[in-house]
Amino acid sequence: MFDVICITNRKLCKDDFLKRLSNISKSNVSKIILREKDLTEEEYFNLAEKALKISSEFNKEIILHNYLSVAKSMSQTKIHLPLNILKSCKNITKDFISVGTSVHNISELKLAENLGADYVFAGHIFKTNCKKDLEPRGVEFLQNICDNSNVPVYAIGGINLNTISKLKSINSKNFKGICIMSEFMTCVDPVSFVNEILNKLNH
Repeated sequence: MFDVICITNRKLCKDDFLKRLSNISKSNVSKIILREKDLTEEEYFNLAEKALKISSEFNKEIILHNYLSVAKSMSQTKIHLPLNILKSCKNITKDFISVGTSVHNISELKLAENLGADYVFAGHIFKTNCKKDLEPRGVEFLQNICDNSNVPVYAIGGINLNTISKLKSINSKNFKGICIMSEFMTCVDPVSFVNEILNKLNH
């Protein structure tokens, strides 16, 4: 059974962001990464407080992103960090039960592992509007990352109902799931969307 992870981006959301977060939390999504890097620490704290309250109502896990001091002040035991922040904060993995990061090549993967990352997001796999000027790395790249990884790997970038079937060719015990941003922020019904994704991914 593969994991489906939601990456937030409230700027893509046309309706109320917190209401959408509530609807996503009702779905079979594995976890939610609260990725809102443009906010001040105070703004992120306030948003995280609301998001964590919503997630707790539905027993859904939300992982904070980027803001170390906020995560610590809220006694969060898990965090997802950009690789440069993970690299600059020595021994940060001692402060959290789980630390994840994102990688784009094998050297970054090995650096992440050496820094104590418990899992990695690898991408971007397919063409995405978030990175219009960058060529996607493709399925072969993902297979290569999985083959060389000692930690769980999650695919990210351009993954949707049309592209997800291409990931079925990945043959690795390290390939654990996918991350989706845009469609989670724009789909009509997150519950149905996740069920469709899981159906395509697991069958």
